[in-house]
Amino acid sequence: MRKFAALIILIAVSCTSKVEESTSSLDILDKKFSAFFPEGEPGGAVLLAKDGEVIFSKGYGIADINTKEPITAKTLFNLGSISKTFVSNAILILEEQGMLSIDDELIKYFPEFKNPEIGSKVRIKHLLTHTSGLPDNRKVNEDTVFYLTAKDAENWAPELEVDSLNFEPGTNFEYSNPAFNGLALIIEQVSGIKWQDFIIENIMRPSGMVASTITDGAHPESGVSHGYEKYLGKFIEDDYGEEPTFAAAGNGGVWSSVEELFQYELALESSKFLSKEKMQDSRIAKKFRKWIGEEPENIGWSWFVTKTEEGLPMVGHTGSQGGFRANYQTIPEKEIFFVILCNTPRDGFSEIMMDWLRENNWLDGMPEKN
Repeated sequence: MRKFAALIILIAVSCTSKVEESTSSLDILDKKFSAFFPEGEPGGAVLLAKDGEVIFSKGYGIADINTKEPITAKTLFNLGSISKTFVSNAILILEEQGMLSIDDELIKYFPEFKNPEIGSKVRIKHLLTHTSGLPDNRKVNEDTVFYLTAKDAENWAPELEVDSLNFEPGTNFEYSNPAFNGLALIIEQVSGIKWQDFIIENIMRPSGMVASTITDGAHPESGVSHGYEKYLGKFIEDDYGEEPTFAAAGNGGVWSSVEELFQYELALESSKFLSKEKMQDSRIAKKFRKWIGEEPENIGWSWFVTKTEEGLPMVGHTGSQGGFRANYQTIPEKEIFFVILCNTPRDGFSEIMMDWLRENNWLDGMPEKN
């Protein structure tokens, strides 16, 4: 009986030590981000999850330099290019419904292409993977006033006027924001409703993203954080009305919080709006037969597929628009998810998270395969 009691005490002490160690390591993570985002300045929100459970979630700094509203895990930030994953998933939903195919030629949706041959060569899948070869034909620097309020249609229209491609579709990579303005317009054509409404109804609501929104005109004056750049030592607002192309929502118009992006990831993993097969396929790097790019293909249907230094597959997307910065990453084999959203131009926040994961042996595992 005494041996049994001693064993219970030993187990209890051991479990307590592990809890204290875990809490202590999270305190270190908190201190690192507290030092990175100075109090009283624009900052960011951080969420880390393991095995489908949130283990760390906190906000730092202020959402608005005028109101001094503090950032929390519920604060809405502009996601920048993470928005592209929502547009891509909407396209895949429509494909699962049999309403379009990612192999469709663009001429089917945009018969007004100045050069019909280009419209016939480029397909939806090329827009999804930034492999269309379409040059960015927008004259943003020459007409900044126009592009301060220009929406998706105005940002896509110059692409219909191109007379030549930078390369043959599916042979190389060139990041394209207008591509996702075009994809948003395709969603609108096929669904028969505004593309923002389609995403809200078919992705956000099934995911439980009740507070998240999508740009459709003027920047909201309340309920969201403002983005800031630093100029001559002072923070200057840089979002809707200051940053050209900010109103073009297909490439960067989603607003969400770290909490609701975790809901988005859970919904993806549990097939709330896409089948398991479709979702998994979207996160596999697409290979093209005639590839001539210097770098190997590393993008699925909008998701970037990379590896950690340890050789672990990593799937996610970053975002940068105006004064906003963001990073959304999953490490599937370790069931790790983290998202960091900022309204400040500072870089280096992702390294803080990755360094902490390494220091705590969360990335121990497989060597890279040849």
